[in-house]
Amino acid sequence: MEELLILVDTHDRKRGYAPKMQVHQQGLLHRAFSIFIFDKNGRVLLQQRASGKYHSQGLWTNTCCGHPRPGERTLAAAKRRLQEEMGITCPLQKVATLLYREQVSNQLIEHEYDHIFAGLCHTDPIANPEEASNWQWMALAQIPPSIAAAPDTFSIWFRRIFETLGPADLKAWNETAQARD
Repeated sequence: MEELLILVDTHDRKRGYAPKMQVHQQGLLHRAFSIFIFDKNGRVLLQQRASGKYHSQGLWTNTCCGHPRPGERTLAAAKRRLQEEMGITCPLQKVATLLYREQVSNQLIEHEYDHIFAGLCHTDPIANPEEASNWQWMALAQIPPSIAAAPDTFSIWFRRIFETLGPADLKAWNETAQARD
């Protein structure tokens, strides 16, 4: 059975459910989350999306992304997916939201009300190869020049987060995560 996503309005109020592929084919606004995991040195954990993903295959992006299931709280979904994708369990703190609509690969559209979470991890991930083909810790200062040098190697939502919210916000997210440790 195909996964159902939670459809929302621009204020993140639930409007119903629809199958995942239909949501992305039609660009329907839905609830999602993005996770940024930092280490004790303030580096952020990036993952390279696996080649078997249904869109944005092989692109570098933030630590983990996903969608809550019907009836599942967004924070609980974020913790579940972080464990499933990267083998990480750590406290997460909601740090921002972002509403965006962007064309991604395979003629699909991401139109998300994105809840952004940050956390701190003291170990390297154990990535699920079906989700992430590679990973790396990267200093925040290195990310904008890396995106500028090769934007097509990064996911569109990762680029939008940096364009919209910026490195200063990510630095504050790191500080929030460090303070919770």
